[in-house]
Amino acid sequence: MLSLVSAGQAQKKSKSAAKVVPPGRAVMWESVDQSSLDLFEGPGGSAMRPDLSSVKLIKEEKKGHNKKYRISDGSGNIWIAKLGREAQPETAAVRLLYGLGYKTEVNYLVPTLTIPGKGTFKNVRLEARPDNVKRVGEWKWASNPFVGTNELQGLKMMMVFMSNWDVLDLQNEILHTGGENQYIVSDLGSTFGRLGNNNLPVIYRFGRKVGSPKHYTRTKFVKEVERGQVRLAYKGKNRKMFKGFTIAEARWLLNRLSPLSDQQIRDAFRAANYSPADIETYTQTVRRKIDELERAVGSNLAVR
Repeated sequence: MLSLVSAGQAQKKSKSAAKVVPPGRAVMWESVDQSSLDLFEGPGGSAMRPDLSSVKLIKEEKKGHNKKYRISDGSGNIWIAKLGREAQPETAAVRLLYGLGYKTEVNYLVPTLTIPGKGTFKNVRLEARPDNVKRVGEWKWASNPFVGTNELQGLKMMMVFMSNWDVLDLQNEILHTGGENQYIVSDLGSTFGRLGNNNLPVIYRFGRKVGSPKHYTRTKFVKEVERGQVRLAYKGKNRKMFKGFTIAEARWLLNRLSPLSDQQIRDAFRAANYSPADIETYTQTVRRKIDELERAVGSNLAVR
């Protein structure tokens, strides 16, 4: 079963790209057989893995704070190569969301990659740019076809779950493919580390970490349950988005997180080329956060 919204609801302009969303079903999440999903290969599977027999530089990408290059592989497929500390956590974050049924980018982590004329780099994230996918532009957290739905609320909660401190509209993207308009979070690089030290304006930026297992393992997910609201431990941008979630919304997310096996969680971080020790740290922390959510809302997983 797909989570769908009519094409009419999806007809809007992207402020950043000034493009009209093409006709199509708006999709953010779909019900999937989670046990069958390969979180090592991720949403692209083994079939979309880059052919690194040869690499050609097309151009440097100027968008964002991290160094990026547009390249082509040996089969002529186009990729955006992202360098730096965000590459590993983003690879894992995509796989974790994919494991829950959310639509995502297709990416792979390459341990070592030589880009002609630029150098040899470690832990490079390659994000696919297939010909059959049109990148329409950003969508807004506060105004989209999924406002008021469990899947949008679940996606918000996952931003806290993964300690994403850079939750902004400009990190979102609508992908038009196969008659669908897929609403995804495109930039997930600021995850699996630590949020800021407090909720004070500007000062909340201090202490933030990206892709740091030792910091992620110290983070909390659920702050408290009060008056039927699950309050999350969030310190970052757009804090108003995360002020409270209903028990039903939190249970919906729990029903998606709980079926993930420890091996699937390990595979998500293994795909990001973390060390065996870091993989175990991340796996245990993810499981502990799932347990936090279960204690907060109860364990009646039959309620969907």
